[in-house]
Amino acid sequence: MTKILLDNNFAQVSLTSLSDSENTQKVNALVLSHTHCQASISLYGGQVLSFQPTGYQNLLWLSEQARYQTSQAIRGGIPICWPWFGINPKQESTNPSIKHGFARQLLWHVESIEADDVGVTIILILEDDNQHQLWPSAFKLKQTLFFGEKLTQSLAISNVTDDTVQFTFAFHNYFRVSDTSKVNIDTLTGVPYHDKVTGNSAKQVNPLRFVGEIDRVYQTTKKMTIVDSHWQQAIEVNSDNCDQWVLWNPGAELASNILDIHQDGETQYICLEAANTQWQNIPAGETVICSQQINVRAL
Repeated sequence: MTKILLDNNFAQVSLTSLSDSENTQKVNALVLSHTHCQASISLYGGQVLSFQPTGYQNLLWLSEQARYQTSQAIRGGIPICWPWFGINPKQESTNPSIKHGFARQLLWHVESIEADDVGVTIILILEDDNQHQLWPSAFKLKQTLFFGEKLTQSLAISNVTDDTVQFTFAFHNYFRVSDTSKVNIDTLTGVPYHDKVTGNSAKQVNPLRFVGEIDRVYQTTKKMTIVDSHWQQAIEVNSDNCDQWVLWNPGAELASNILDIHQDGETQYICLEAANTQWQNIPAGETVICSQQINVRAL
């Protein structure tokens, strides 16, 4: 059943439910339509699932086998990895169920929805006193999303305890592309990186090629541009208060063992993630804001 939450001269935003063929659970999602774009956001995980500026392809990839259930994250869109990115050093590596933190597996609440001729602004809230034994701290997250010709996403992380807390973080962007073989990211040239697959560190010298698994942390804050020669478009991503870019694609061999990636799905996306992969401090009572902006232009 669909419920209209906002309908004015500028946009329509409705509440609907998502489910998959593997279970009877459903998760609620917001679907919006505006002159400048179409988009959808799952309230489970506070996760943007799609963003399609008018006149362009959907910029975000979502697996055809994504699971919409409260026991796992949704594969695709923009999962929020918080309060840790990857495996928490305190946890056993044999327990992947809490990889990338817990924010992407909790229900976020809508604080407000507004729309004008420029776009739609949606604010989502996630707060709790103690969510996990590996991060037993009270917190409040405020996610502000603006959908227009561009997508602007910010996450305000408030420490509501009496002690300093630490976090790592990423906007885990799954960018949809025509084919990974048709894509280049020249803005990574000259940037130092650590390769998590080989364990080596180097500097990007040659043009990047997506052949097999790739999992790298690049040490730069500059704007990234994903050039898609087949679709004749460039996706531009800016970040603020994020120290690294993480580049990930599982490659065919690893993807074949990931149940919620559809066949050949790994050739249809590139994860380029605005991130803080090293522990960041938030003093008691203070707030840290991380953000990104996603834009597309024709070549």
